[in-house]
Amino acid sequence: MKKNMGLTDRIIRLIVAVVIVVLQQAAIIQGTLAIVLLIIAAIFVLTSIISFCPMYVLFGISTCKKSEKKS
Repeated sequence: MKKNMGLTDRIIRLIVAVVIVVLQQAAIIQGTLAIVLLIIAAIFVLTSIISFCPMYVLFGISTCKKSEKKS
């Protein structure tokens, strides 16, 4: 797997995941919505850890900075 997520993208995903978990633990979100959002949060954490998002491949997106090649 080639990395396709930059540092900023990974940090934003982790922050969103933490916010979702906090909202669920504070009982602000409950029921089916909480379950769906927690699944999304888990996906965000997983993709942030491995720096790879399968959806980015489908759409040809990459948020990684291109390293400059030295001649």
